Amino acid sequence: MAPKRGTPGAAAQRGRGAAGSRFRFAILVLSAMLLAPLIFFLGRGLRTSSSSYDNDIFPVPGKQIIDVIVNSTKDAGPYSLDSFRKNNLSASWKFVGVDTSIVTNSEQLREKRREKRASELVHQDDEATVKLENAAIERSKSVDTAVLGKYSIWRKENENENSDSTVRLMRDQIIMARVYLSIAKMKGKLDLIQELQARLKESQRALGEASSDADLHQSAPLKLKAMGQILAKAREQLYDCKLVTGKLRAMLQSADEQVRSLKKQSTFLSQLAAKTIPNGIHCLSMRLTIDYHLLTPEKRKFPKSENLENPNLYHYALFSDNVLAASVVVNSTVMNAKDPSKHVFHLVTDKLNFGAMNMWFLLNPPGKATIHVENVDEFKWLNSSYCPVLRQLESAAMKEYYFKAGHPTTLASGASNLKYRNPKYLSMLNHLRFYLPQVYPKLDKILFLDDDIVVQKDLTGLWSVNLNGKVNGAVETCGESFHRFDKYLNFTNPHIARNFDPNACGWAYGMNIFDLKEWKKKDITGIYHKWQNMNEDRALWKLGTLPPGLITFYGLTHPLAKSWHVLGLGYNPSVDRSDIENAAVIHYNGNMKPWLELAMTKYRPYWTKYIKYDHPYVRNCKLSE
Repeated sequence: MAPKRGTPGAAAQRGRGAAGSRFRFAILVLSAMLLAPLIFFLGRGLRTSSSSYDNDIFPVPGKQIIDVIVNSTKDAGPYSLDSFRKNNLSASWKFVGVDTSIVTNSEQLREKRREKRASELVHQDDEATVKLENAAIERSKSVDTAVLGKYSIWRKENENENSDSTVRLMRDQIIMARVYLSIAKMKGKLDLIQELQARLKESQRALGEASSDADLHQSAPLKLKAMGQILAKAREQLYDCKLVTGKLRAMLQSADEQVRSLKKQSTFLSQLAAKTIPNGIHCLSMRLTIDYHLLTPEKRKFPKSENLENPNLYHYALFSDNVLAASVVVNSTVMNAKDPSKHVFHLVTDKLNFGAMNMWFLLNPPGKATIHVENVDEFKWLNSSYCPVLRQLESAAMKEYYFKAGHPTTLASGASNLKYRNPKYLSMLNHLRFYLPQVYPKLDKILFLDDDIVVQKDLTGLWSVNLNGKVNGAVETCGESFHRFDKYLNFTNPHIARNFDPNACGWAYGMNIFDLKEWKKKDITGIYHKWQNMNEDRALWKLGTLPPGLITFYGLTHPLAKSWHVLGLGYNPSVDRSDIENAAVIHYNGNMKPWLELAMTKYRPYWTKYIKYDHPYVRNCKLSE
């Protein structure tokens, strides 16, 4: 009995039939999707084969095909149809079957691709180097006025126009010409040697002593072009990177040695020049001395001698053997003083210059100010039994140090010690600063001035500075790491290391306000004697007065404002102009004293403005600005 419509059994049968038919349809669709690409390739391969080849053989891919494969393959996976389409792969490929050798050789292709890329990069590097070198050669062949503003034909162009760009370019050419000349001699290139030598001489003559393009001879552009051409020729024939580098390194080392030698010579000569007295100043001293001794005793006296011990006036101590320098100190102080009548100058010199110093100030009195000149050799209390320095200077060891003929005589070897053999270290005028209360027993305060300073403002304010119980008022000179105690004292000595701080700040002699009452209370001269006796063998410090001054006034120095005293005009070309203009005192400390020919030109006018160059004595001794 057939089942009735609508019964549950019939419904189940219909469901199973429908599900079966859907499954079969899905299998057919999936099979078609999988077989379609294979049929496509096989059909395309068979069609191509029948029209192009007689045998069903898979051909070896050509160079163009391999390039496409290499450039289209990704390291992370196999080939893709997209990459084939993008590269317009030729339709002449023949696929008879799937050759697995392409897949198995993929790693080899990748390795070859990496090697090819590496070789291409190296090749590109070499090409870039050759292009740069060729460009430099072409530029040197065609040097004209258009490139005179460039720095060097062998370097990257510097677009900044400099006033000495041509000078520097010519110097560079001369250096390279010397390098190639040396290599040409090694390789026996006689013609090139002659050409390089000729161009070198021409360039050196055209360059001369020029420091800027404006100083160059008018033939310089032609010589520059000619040298560029011969350098290009030399490079084509001789260039060898190792040889050129070696020659340049040798030239650099030689230049370094020459610089060191010249610096030593410069130090020696500057120290030597600092020791000398110019002929004009010597002439002035001699003429004044002669005329002084022609004066009667009555005319040799200075007026206002009653002011010399008046503690209510402003007293200055000046120790010098240089007449012209002392006159500048006195003149500049008086000219900038608000009330010159209250200023008293105590000038001490040696026997040789005593007459000249007296005669100058008798002929040129300092206005309303008071002045008095003394001879240090007449201080009978200043003898070797009292003063350690005098005793040491008279010792055999010190005489041998200063005067023995066996000292180094060459410029290089003598430079280091010449500084400490300056005659000023032998003069008691330099050490007299440690005996101020003995020289001026009735004074309470005194301003000490060196003879290489210029006063630019009224200094009376220094007498009002509260030293807070200290003895010495001075401007400190230390920076972050210089002009501290360890620069002046030997801290390997236990006496120095035990008593002083190596980082303590140094200060300057040259303008110092001294409280002579406190000096006596603290026995400053006694402290000085103690340390000077301990330094007989110069183990604590070298010769000079600043190191013992730092020791003697250690903890007893009051720092003054820096504007009171600006230093460095005798050695530092970079002193700020505004600092100089605002300073009360400027100091030419260093070897380049303003009365010497080696003085720095830009600082000299501050000093020369206080000299009367029309004075008969000055004019007759041919002293000029």
